[in-house]
Amino acid sequence: MSAKTRLPTGQEAIAVKGWLGAHKWLLARRASQVFFLAIFLVGPWLGWRIVDGTLAGSRTLKVLPLTDPFIALQGILAGHWPELTALVGALIVLVAYALIGGRMYCSWVCPINPVTDAAHWLHAKFDIPKGWQPKRHTRLWLLGTVLVVSGLTGTVAWEILNPITMVHRGLVFGMGAAWGIVVAVFLFDLFVSRRGWCGHLCPVGAFYGLLGQGSLLRVSASKRAACDDCMDCFAVCPEMQVITPALRGKGDETPLILSPDCTNCGRCIDVCSVDVFTFTHRFDRRIDDVTQPAKPHVAEKAA
Repeated sequence: MSAKTRLPTGQEAIAVKGWLGAHKWLLARRASQVFFLAIFLVGPWLGWRIVDGTLAGSRTLKVLPLTDPFIALQGILAGHWPELTALVGALIVLVAYALIGGRMYCSWVCPINPVTDAAHWLHAKFDIPKGWQPKRHTRLWLLGTVLVVSGLTGTVAWEILNPITMVHRGLVFGMGAAWGIVVAVFLFDLFVSRRGWCGHLCPVGAFYGLLGQGSLLRVSASKRAACDDCMDCFAVCPEMQVITPALRGKGDETPLILSPDCTNCGRCIDVCSVDVFTFTHRFDRRIDDVTQPAKPHVAEKAA
């Protein structure tokens, strides 16, 4: 085990890249999340009708329809066939996330992501026990259950409980009981199950993961030979199991992270002081086997 595993997560990257360089993708994600909230909120709050609706279904500039395909699918199974405009909106979103990576929705758009990230940060800071960890395929079973229930009951079942929709509507029309959902998800991830909601239970994430299995945008460990075993990428990754096949691959084994569980959050790129990871496309299987010179310990640099 490298001595760097005893350093605070990301400290070496900050020393090498600077604070901004070691947080650029995190800051970009927060900016993206704020942007997607803002374009919905400026209408009811300021009267600027850029986007009408919510993440469930909207129309941009009164022209471009966008529909959450997971909600559209539940509606179809419930026997409520959407109007043509809603179907076109769902198709647009389907194609977009199929190309760029389905679970980018989870890390770049979803308003619950900052809540669960905050819970994980506190969980790590106070060294709270890992807690109950449901199997990761539990979210797939929940996804299937939601679709079956929608078909049997004639309702868009998940929208009764969906914290994403409740928070989004709450911000537009007033939070009310939606705060209870936010607090419940936060406390669940903080005390009950580390990264439990997004990583193990959320059927929305499961749906978008399936949608993006063949997506073009990928993270690659193209410089895996330079890895110094600091383990920071594993510490920050919300789906740490996706890293090992790419980072520990041998010979010509692909350096691409191909798992649909990857959210393309970019945090592994941020915290890697030797730049092992990068964003690329799924056809880029280039491997740089030139080992970079070992970097001195942060404490040695300070000395």
